[in-house]
Amino acid sequence: MDTASLAFTAVFCTLLVLGLLTRFALASRQIRHVARHRDQVPTPFDATIALDAHRKAADYTIAKARFGLLATAFETAVLIGWTLLGGLNALNLALLDLMGPSLWQQLALIATFALIGGLLGLPFSWYATFRLEERFGFNKTSLGLWIADGLKGSLLGAVIGLPLAALVLWLMSAAGDTWWLWAWGVWMVFNLLALVLYPTLIAPLFNKFEPLADESVKDRVNALMARCGFSAQGLFVMDGSKRSAHANAYFTGFGSAKRVVFFDTLLQQLTPDEIDAVLAHELGHYRLRHITQRVLMLFALSFVGFAALGWAASQAWFYTGLGVEPDLGAPNDALALILFLLAVPLFTYFLSPLAAQLSRKHEFEADAFAKEKTRGTDLASALLKLYKDNASTLTPDPLYARFYYSHPPASERLARLQTASPKSA
Repeated sequence: MDTASLAFTAVFCTLLVLGLLTRFALASRQIRHVARHRDQVPTPFDATIALDAHRKAADYTIAKARFGLLATAFETAVLIGWTLLGGLNALNLALLDLMGPSLWQQLALIATFALIGGLLGLPFSWYATFRLEERFGFNKTSLGLWIADGLKGSLLGAVIGLPLAALVLWLMSAAGDTWWLWAWGVWMVFNLLALVLYPTLIAPLFNKFEPLADESVKDRVNALMARCGFSAQGLFVMDGSKRSAHANAYFTGFGSAKRVVFFDTLLQQLTPDEIDAVLAHELGHYRLRHITQRVLMLFALSFVGFAALGWAASQAWFYTGLGVEPDLGAPNDALALILFLLAVPLFTYFLSPLAAQLSRKHEFEADAFAKEKTRGTDLASALLKLYKDNASTLTPDPLYARFYYSHPPASERLARLQTASPKSA
């Protein structure tokens, strides 16, 4: 290896070790902190949350954190296997021997890499669904449905992903030094199309969506949307209970394709006033342009990412520093794409707190919007039910929450909601 390759390997290993140590340290803090507070409901919640529910949330949080540590260790070992131990290089050479250098060989490399990664992750997905979620009463998925979802997801990934990958690979070879700019444009168009097409073409492949039948709820929701100056193509109920006992509501789509979707479990758990408040919170994200901001941020970050890939793909040390010998007589485009996807999370991991902080800011702002349009007490009571029904801990470790949480901890969020507001009476 030359000096540049050794230097890149050193940077890669340093970030790998620092990221792994940070993940383990934060998860250990979370486990200890939640365990210490397991047997006492925090004072703001002791009148509304039973001790048994609080203990269940603590046990669920600890179990997920411990499982996450195991998954992180395994994913790190797989990453090292693909890169420094030569797994990706061996796979590439085997496919070159079998198929020769061509676009089809590169597509086969991407497809085989994805297939192996998916198979390696299956035991963890199975355990999370049929052991972890089952243990706490959340799993409603049958083994047959889990297998069907996996097969449909894989087929959908192949039908959509392989043509997209083929187009990007063609641009890498045919569009010159500015290929990455064209590829970025293709990626942005794909994401915008996905926002429009997902609600009507993709989501129904996995769940059943029926028009909201409860006329009283429908009238309240329509009145709320009118007050907020919002329109949607329809109000739908999703059979979330087919897979999980967790509850949620969300908007999906973009522009004129927006839909309001309620999990059937949510409608069963909340009162009409609480449903209004939860919906007003989601409306707040749209009215305050949080969705637009996130799309623009995706544009900007992906632009930087494609520019970095365009530069790294032409550097020999990028390949050799990650355990891959670049092909001398064939394109290295698929190798570049895969190596970049493997390496970039190490370089962006420590930016996670910034993204989490921005997300929490948006959640506070959407809560404030909901207080203006409904009642803060209704949103607070709805959130308490959701925290309880989803077994979300009320006592997360503060540092862990600052680093990872996209939503504010319950104590901070409810404290703001319980302050006086025009419609909190």
